[in-house]
Amino acid sequence: MPRYAVIDVGTNSVKFHVGEHDTESKWTTVVDRAEVTRLGEGLAATGGEFSPEAMDRTAAAIAGMAAEAKEKGATTIVAVGTMGMRTAHNREAFIGDVERRSGVRIEIISGAEEGRLAYLAVKSGLGLGDGSMVIFDTGGGSSQFTFGRGATVTEQFSVNVGAVRFTETYGLAGVVSPTDLRRAMDAMAADLGRLDGAETPDALVGLGGAVTNLTAVMLGLATYDPDAVQGATLSRAEVERQIELYCSRSTEARRQIVGLQPKRADVILAGACIVRTVMDKLQKDSLSVSDRGLRHGLLVDRFGP
Repeated sequence: MPRYAVIDVGTNSVKFHVGEHDTESKWTTVVDRAEVTRLGEGLAATGGEFSPEAMDRTAAAIAGMAAEAKEKGATTIVAVGTMGMRTAHNREAFIGDVERRSGVRIEIISGAEEGRLAYLAVKSGLGLGDGSMVIFDTGGGSSQFTFGRGATVTEQFSVNVGAVRFTETYGLAGVVSPTDLRRAMDAMAADLGRLDGAETPDALVGLGGAVTNLTAVMLGLATYDPDAVQGATLSRAEVERQIELYCSRSTEARRQIVGLQPKRADVILAGACIVRTVMDKLQKDSLSVSDRGLRHGLLVDRFGP
């Protein structure tokens, strides 16, 4: 059975998936993992350029993934870049370095395309009901939104609201005072103003590293279990509980929390605040969690049903 690999190069992490396509048009996961490389670290401070260190560690991670994909028998490798790569002035230098080191050329996709692929991921993983739905994917550099009803998409857009930028701009990596937290959340609410006035959907689905890490902490997963996370319900009350937890702890203390990926400890508070702001604006007390993300949608889109 043919195997294919996809690599999602994000602002905060690089996600890697190898899938096997059987004769019944079903996908089986061979490899699914992510590495936090912080490609977009300090992007605003450098005037919109990736740092040499961030490019090197991200290119090294991609080269390792490409080698693993070939070892696992993947016949094709597709790589896409998102928000950080759309904005960085030196992205072409990074793309060239990656291609030299791994043989993989990164394709930069639009925010709308990110939203479409997230929609495909949810459709293939959780299914779609007949009612209204909003699917959102929040990452290190941006958040994508897809509005629809049943299988019909009515609107898609991307906003530059991501956990890395808010962490760096508002100092959310360690202990945070109520005043500083409110300042950061007010800025998030303003940047997410496009959601103002939106109708409350019948269902809200969240995906991305912040959502899945919040869920893993809720479930107390010492070892991440995608099957436990997929389809879980994350309540607004639980998100608020975790925001209070992270506000009171340093980055190092957060790393001791069961279920939290250690390399996400500094950005998890910003991610949780983005999730809560989205829930507030859409007036939802809970959301459904999708462990499947852009990489899964990309696999379905490029290689099969």
